[in-house]
Amino acid sequence: MAPKDSSSSSSAAGGGGSDSRFFTTQKKGEMHELRLELHSTDRTTKVDAVKKVIASMTVGKDVSGLFTDVLNCVQTGNIELKKLVYLYLINYAKSQPELTLLAVNTFVKDASDPNPLIRALAVRTMGCIRVDRITEYLCEPLGRALRDEDPYVRKTAAVCVAKLYDIAPDLVQERGFIETLHDLISDSNPSVVANGVAALSEISETSGRDVMRISASVLQKLLAALNECTEWGQVFILDSLAKYTPAEAREAEGIVERVTPRLQHANSAVVISAVKVILSYMDVMGGNNENIRALTRKLAPPLVTLLNSEPEIQYVALRNINLIVQKRPGILENEIKVFFCKYNDPIYVKMEKLEIIIKLVTERNIDQVLLELKEYATEVDVDFVRRSVSAIGRCAVKLERAAERCIGVLLELIQTKVNYVVQESVIVIKDVFRRYPNRYESIIATLCDNLDTLDEPQAKASMIWIIGEYAERIDNADELLDTFLETFEEEDPAVQLQLLTATVKCFLKNPEETQDMVQRVLDLATEESDNPDLRDRGFIYWRLLSTDPEAAKLVVLGDKPVIEDDTYKLEPNLLNVLVGQIATLSSIYHKPPEAFVVRAKRVPNSDDDLGVGDVGEEIEEGDEDEEDYEDENDVNGGGAGGGGDLLDMGGLSINNNAAPVATTGGGGMGDIFGAAPSPAPANEPEARMAKVCAPEKSGGIELWAGFRQVNGAVKLEIDVRNISSNVPVSNLAIQLNKNAFGLSPANQQITFDPPVPMGGQGKHALELVNNPGMLGAVPAGQPASPQIQVAIKNMTTGLVFYFAANFALEALFSADGALERAAFIESWKSIDDKKELYGTVGDLPPASTDIDGVSARFARHRIFLIARRPVPNAEGQEVAYFSMRTTTGMVFMAELTFKQGVNAAKVCLKTENIAYGVQAKVALENLLRAQ
Repeated sequence: MAPKDSSSSSSAAGGGGSDSRFFTTQKKGEMHELRLELHSTDRTTKVDAVKKVIASMTVGKDVSGLFTDVLNCVQTGNIELKKLVYLYLINYAKSQPELTLLAVNTFVKDASDPNPLIRALAVRTMGCIRVDRITEYLCEPLGRALRDEDPYVRKTAAVCVAKLYDIAPDLVQERGFIETLHDLISDSNPSVVANGVAALSEISETSGRDVMRISASVLQKLLAALNECTEWGQVFILDSLAKYTPAEAREAEGIVERVTPRLQHANSAVVISAVKVILSYMDVMGGNNENIRALTRKLAPPLVTLLNSEPEIQYVALRNINLIVQKRPGILENEIKVFFCKYNDPIYVKMEKLEIIIKLVTERNIDQVLLELKEYATEVDVDFVRRSVSAIGRCAVKLERAAERCIGVLLELIQTKVNYVVQESVIVIKDVFRRYPNRYESIIATLCDNLDTLDEPQAKASMIWIIGEYAERIDNADELLDTFLETFEEEDPAVQLQLLTATVKCFLKNPEETQDMVQRVLDLATEESDNPDLRDRGFIYWRLLSTDPEAAKLVVLGDKPVIEDDTYKLEPNLLNVLVGQIATLSSIYHKPPEAFVVRAKRVPNSDDDLGVGDVGEEIEEGDEDEEDYEDENDVNGGGAGGGGDLLDMGGLSINNNAAPVATTGGGGMGDIFGAAPSPAPANEPEARMAKVCAPEKSGGIELWAGFRQVNGAVKLEIDVRNISSNVPVSNLAIQLNKNAFGLSPANQQITFDPPVPMGGQGKHALELVNNPGMLGAVPAGQPASPQIQVAIKNMTTGLVFYFAANFALEALFSADGALERAAFIESWKSIDDKKELYGTVGDLPPASTDIDGVSARFARHRIFLIARRPVPNAEGQEVAYFSMRTTTGMVFMAELTFKQGVNAAKVCLKTENIAYGVQAKVALENLLRAQ
């Protein structure tokens, strides 16, 4: 009994935190001693030896020389020792793949062990060993584990499928493991369901395709498991629900009702994920204002509670709240006090709170906000004080009625004579002057009294701008500018540019007294400066003043656009993307995932449903001096008719008479920049088909749909696959809801002759015509929804089913979309910058990086090349300009930039119809990505 007691006591001593003894510095000759201990017959000695090996491995020592010795220890019934050996194998398997194969028999044997812990351990370890030759041995044990009687083994195996897919996706597909994961979603154990969802989500991200396929039955099982699984599982289920698009407002309300209790969860990750689901479904529930108001009241308390957590969690919560208040300001409009900074808040928390305070400030609470910000301006942290002073100015810019009170506070702060406070005040007052011209100029004298305290470039530049802009109201404006001119050559370029412009303004307003000064400044700018921007501006001013002073006045002293409030600074489409990414890194960085994640993407093969194919590396980040473009992905909204506008098939009649369709002829175009647009091709491109209705919803019939244009007519291509219906599909009736494109069917009858039997497939091309009565209203400031809601009635069975298909805008492009060169240039310049969309399309196929190939493909879709040119001073870069016009008269113009050797393109799109700009940009991106 003595050895057994010794083992027990030693084992006990090894736990509970005393394992730190294994991390002590080892003496010389340690490897030899460890090898001897690993071959010891005493179990305790062997366990301690493996622990020492793991400890050395953990601190970075190379113990791969003991691989064979550690591997010999795997033949044991001791689960503690087995775990340690498996941990060692995972770490060194890549460097010793041949030797790792020696352990395969042990893995396979352990996968059939009576102890479920050992079975799960074996499968998990084999999944973690990322060696191709191991995977072929993993499939059989994994298949058994997925159907194991013990839920712990099943949930471990589910995660292992995702790991295997990352190594060998084709193997996962062949073995049917993805279908097995779908079966696990119906498992009786909620933890197994959660792991199944997690694995499918991971595979979806890796493959780039949606393999989750949430149906009505799956949805109910996910909601049921939500109440019982672990916190980690709840997060995965909630994230999957956030990606699901409810068919109607009632379904969205039902899901939200089941998710709402998660808002009271103790785990902040669960709370944020629940908020994401509710926010995404509120768009679908847009027609029910009472429900929206009720949800708004429910969302505020959990978000406020998150601010009582640790600073790190507070920061993450605040970054997410920043997005939420931009999307739905009403949620926290009455909770501004909770964002007031505490004295012991870390600086990064204080900065985020300030941003949210500015977003929530209104005329009702501006007084208490100003008191708070004034208090912050007296703190010791300089950066925080500067941000607080800037916040006061932003409040003035945002709230016109409160601007005077904000300026009063700024003047009080200037009287403190604190250097950095005064300088920040000058900077923000310049913005106030830009926002409210000719209203608050009485404070200029106070600003001029503090010229001596200005030593930062931005503050100097702001003050110089004020002097130049209001030179006629400042008696000694020329003298003030002259004090800055004494150090012109040592000043920052921003200050020099402002000095040049302000001096010219002063000269145009008072030429007699400032002629010498303007001559001196122009000489300095054009002859003494090495800055090309300063030189060019100096020459422009010189020529204007010498040739046409009146023209100079119009240019230099012309009315300036009033600056806008930048509080809601995220572009709406980007905001929609980020709100959909709440509770991820995107919501913290405020960037879409593709802007900062570089990962291998799988290129889909034509015969691979899951997009399994060769791996192509995503585009690398460009040089630091290249302009960055944020990818503005659109988010599909609800149907044009709103969530409550349901399709009613009750009294549908079959109309056999097709409405006449007007076709437009193509127009020729002369040679522009040596590039003439191609004529409309005879062969029309194929429609991009997508599955829109699963057999569970449509009586055993699976529907695929896509849009394209044939001979000037818009076609809805419908592919009907009879999966399990005993009644052959012969006659269908179709009806469209109101949509953003005003499309309706020319003929509501769809006939299949011969009928489609079970296991068969039939196709039909339905002509769509433009019907003004079917045009759905696009909400102001929102992009047009690409969704077209469809109802189909099976005239044989009487079953009515619904689906939504995303319209491809290129199907509306007409053959007369080529603009003349002069018209293109004039239109491009006349469109306001606010009606411009940018994006970067990465991971392009080789054919999409060649302008000739792209223009030929675009021409088939009636997108016409107008011109192309190399980018100056950028070797290997070329720009191409395209135009397109819809049959309804909307015109879109695009600029595509390509760089030699980079499989990506930058897209800039301009249009007066900005609501449809996102869909036009998506059309270009899809065509570029097409194989």
